[in-house]
Amino acid sequence: MFHPSTPSPDSSYIRPARRGKHKIFIGMAPGVGKTYKMLEEAHQLKHEGIDVVIGILETHGRKDTALKATGLEVIPRKASIKQTLNLQEMDTEAILERSPQLVLIDELAHTNIPGSPREKRYEDVEVILSAGIDVYSTVNIQHLESLNDLIARITGVVVRERIPDHLLDEADAVVVIDVTPETLEERLREGKIYAADKIEQSLENFFQRRNLIALRELALREVADTVEEEANNSTYMGESCNIHERVLVCVSTYPNSIQLLRRGARLASYMNAPLYTVFIADPDRFLTKQESLHIDTCEKLCREFSGEFLHVKSSNVAKEIAQVAATHHITQIVIGESQQPRWKRFIKGSFTQRLMDLIRDKKIDLHIIATEK
Repeated sequence: MFHPSTPSPDSSYIRPARRGKHKIFIGMAPGVGKTYKMLEEAHQLKHEGIDVVIGILETHGRKDTALKATGLEVIPRKASIKQTLNLQEMDTEAILERSPQLVLIDELAHTNIPGSPREKRYEDVEVILSAGIDVYSTVNIQHLESLNDLIARITGVVVRERIPDHLLDEADAVVVIDVTPETLEERLREGKIYAADKIEQSLENFFQRRNLIALRELALREVADTVEEEANNSTYMGESCNIHERVLVCVSTYPNSIQLLRRGARLASYMNAPLYTVFIADPDRFLTKQESLHIDTCEKLCREFSGEFLHVKSSNVAKEIAQVAATHHITQIVIGESQQPRWKRFIKGSFTQRLMDLIRDKKIDLHIIATEK
């Protein structure tokens, strides 16, 4: 979690030539408390001496949210007359001129009125960050561009206002404001989210329990993905940090690989985990036609399970599996019981033992599946 830079005691404080930091408060739906939490943190920072202003605040008539903004300086909105309508938008230029340390900007996915200098509010945020001003902003998970089709399938609603995924990737901090679907439904029924005449309609449509459960999972998973990517890009003592489960199934030319792949796919499904399948080919040996067809069948089945099939050439199977596991941040490896003759195991050592030795310190679980002979 970042805090805006503390100003110098010198009254002639000059902002350093740096890009501002961006913290995004994200939630599964309206009413989870993103704006309230943002205001709460802003008050704390103001108490610590940080120069905080409100660039734009959308309370939607929520009294608790409006009350929480009391005591924070507000940059007046910019008025614009369009066809006799008095429309108002965030005044980005006024924010730049005021040049606070931190500005609060609600509803990141908002589309500005036609004729504005920039089409989207997140583009205004980019300008403000470029000026060295820190930004706290809010957004709901359904506004993320890459999730648009999935959100439409879940809720039946096509979200028109969207933000590009890179905003989350590039943010200095992303905080998910999480409440249970039951809590959100309770807030809705109490009139804390929408006006009374919209409550039942909302409960029957977007705020259906199944929608909220799915949206909550998406919000939590999206932030977990962001955190995991950051952790893997900045390893600690040479080790990466895996938050999600990832399953790797190791197939071979033996026919029981199909059975093994199905078991691995079920394991991935139980864990809600990505599925990977790897075939390690001996570079000094050509596959027979029957073996090639078998591997093709494994690859096709893997893709039917929405998995990724990896075809690797190596004479050291155990070492290559361990390398694939490290590259793809695997947490679960599935192999079949050894098909080696006892004499070969005695001379070369157990394949299973060699693999276990290679992954012992990687926090990877090894599943040895007894398959039909």
